[in-house]
Amino acid sequence: MTSLNFILGLIALLFAPGPTNALLALSGAEAGAWRTLRLLPFVALAYAITVLPLSLLGDELQQQQHWVRAAVGFAAALWVAWMAVALWHGSGQAAGATPGSSRAARLFITTLLNPKAFVIGLVLVPAQPSQPMAIVMFFVVLTMAGAAWSVLGSALHGSAQGLPVLRRICAAWLGLLAVLLGSAAFAA
Repeated sequence: MTSLNFILGLIALLFAPGPTNALLALSGAEAGAWRTLRLLPFVALAYAITVLPLSLLGDELQQQQHWVRAAVGFAAALWVAWMAVALWHGSGQAAGATPGSSRAARLFITTLLNPKAFVIGLVLVPAQPSQPMAIVMFFVVLTMAGAAWSVLGSALHGSAQGLPVLRRICAAWLGLLAVLLGSAAFAA
């Protein structure tokens, strides 16, 4: 995989809607862009905890422990389903309306279990001849994507009419992702 293909793959993956991006957009809408941008280090840390070990040990782990992929996929499906239900019913109102530490913790756990991290750690980064440079580029694109979703959500900041609709859209999207993750985990 060339460096250009790697960067384009990262852009396609990290800018696509997913659990973390849905929570960043909703937080931007509820708390504003600036408060949401301050959450990006938690997103980066969660991705680092998943991507770095997988990029180094992923092939060996997958070959020896086939159940790991299914277990992690099932855990991710359960977490994303719980977030979808919480969003739909308005309890905690996702990432943006909870107190700072709870908001960061939910975003951190969601990102830690984000399937995108597994694709990046197991497929994209190991295919690069220079893994340190690949990791740097990953964090650059990650920061850009997180900022974009935060700012996109902040366009609705203060809109009393738009927030419930956005919350339900995010909940429905997370519900669909939970079903897809769960079915993939059972198939693994």
